[in-house]
Amino acid sequence: MKFLCAGTELAEAASRGFEVNGNKLFAVRRNGQAYVYLNRCPHRGVGLEWHPDQFLDPSNSLIQCATHGALFLIEDGECVAGPCAGQSLTAIACREDAQGLWIDV
Repeated sequence: MKFLCAGTELAEAASRGFEVNGNKLFAVRRNGQAYVYLNRCPHRGVGLEWHPDQFLDPSNSLIQCATHGALFLIEDGECVAGPCAGQSLTAIACREDAQGLWIDV
């Protein structure tokens, strides 16, 4: 397991990008639960963020790709709209404890 960040560094309904061992990742918190994905759109293989740490749509309810506007469910990474509908983001196994957020590498 590799330490990603303190739990307080990932606010509710917020997202944050990371680089771990050369891999670009991002984390999102929704309803108190943290989710971590590879920062790579299944459509073109590009990074998803609009600006650093901005991976969500304006309502903060879906992950949005800045390149072509694909929308993904926060809970499982499934693309529900856009050019890669039916495909999914690559989930990274994670857990959270009193120290913070950890990922399986």
